Amino acid sequence: MGGRPLTAMNIVCFPSDDLPESVLRETLQGGLDKMNEAGAVLAGGHSVDDSEFKYGLSVTGVVHPDRVLTNSGAVAGDALILTKPLGTGIIAMAVKGKLADADTTETMVNTMDMLNRAASEIMLGFNVSACTDITGFGLAGHALEMARGARKNIVLFSEKIPVLPNAREYAIMGLVPAGAYRNRKFCEPGLDLHGNLDKFTLDLMVDPQTSGGLLFSINKKDAENCINAMQDKGIPAVIIGRIEKDHACGRLSII
Repeated sequence: MGGRPLTAMNIVCFPSDDLPESVLRETLQGGLDKMNEAGAVLAGGHSVDDSEFKYGLSVTGVVHPDRVLTNSGAVAGDALILTKPLGTGIIAMAVKGKLADADTTETMVNTMDMLNRAASEIMLGFNVSACTDITGFGLAGHALEMARGARKNIVLFSEKIPVLPNAREYAIMGLVPAGAYRNRKFCEPGLDLHGNLDKFTLDLMVDPQTSGGLLFSINKKDAENCINAMQDKGIPAVIIGRIEKDHACGRLSII
């Protein structure tokens, strides 16, 4: 939404009888490393002995009230940019099933490890109308939310969607998380499928993402310059769609 984090507080639930203390220590260190990278300060936290391991952060930040980016401001004629490839949920299934090789796993982890900070800072230098991040609802779910919020028809170009290595192959093997099926059910009433779109491409579009990229609509004249600026910083951003005419309820078309 264009915000800048200032402080963060740890929240951790840890099964002390089931996991070694080293797991807790490394998790907290990883969180601190990312806070430092994001420019935030650790302000404390809270821990609970629990049967299930959970870790998260409560973050406070700032954004100018006139520069808040929501997921409902998309303008007809804008291009749609995505800053990270899809497939983390499907590859995570392969990891759990001990089917993912070391290179595929490392690529997935590196993708999830990348903050959206640099992408956001570059994005804010251009004429952007709406933004969201791709997380649990998958690309299709979050894009549909943008379409409904702006009451627009959003078109996604299936052949342009970036995908992590081997994610499609794992989807073909049936390694699709349950959340993807829930996402597809959620999207179906507002979804139009065109052309030769196959089942596995749609699986990737509804795949729940962990630490997914930004999805934002930008003035078409600025799109290429924004893409170039991001790619110069190592951000694999690509144009994956466009915002079309008004629609009373909002609609997502995949071609």
